[in-house]
Amino acid sequence: QVQLVESGGGLVQAGGSLRLSCAASGRTFSRYNMGWFRQAPGKEREFVAVVGRSGGSPSYADSVKGRFTISRDNAKNTVVLQMNRLKPEDTAVYYCAAGERWYLSAVRGDYDYWGQGTQVTVSS
Repeated sequence: QVQLVESGGGLVQAGGSLRLSCAASGRTFSRYNMGWFRQAPGKEREFVAVVGRSGGSPSYADSVKGRFTISRDNAKNTVVLQMNRLKPEDTAVYYCAAGERWYLSAVRGDYDYWGQGTQVTVSS
């Protein structure tokens, strides 16, 4: 299995930026599609972005498209979510996830391993 640890969350003003990182250990990192999800208080966990095994085919939720960028470095076993032009509605706990499906997915159940999450708070 693989262990995932997120970092980089914090408090930022609306319009600012944050860079989240997820460090993976355990099994071969490059065998997994890597995704980011988020969960706001009182809401379901929702898809944010996913990137394929080789770093290609990034896909985003409509709510973050054009503001967030997902990338990965298989040599360093990391995946990064660069978040720009943040909005108060982006406030949530952000989770890194790894999935072994052959297809890229926005479905929570298609991911096999999860990190503990990192809090992102955007003030207005």
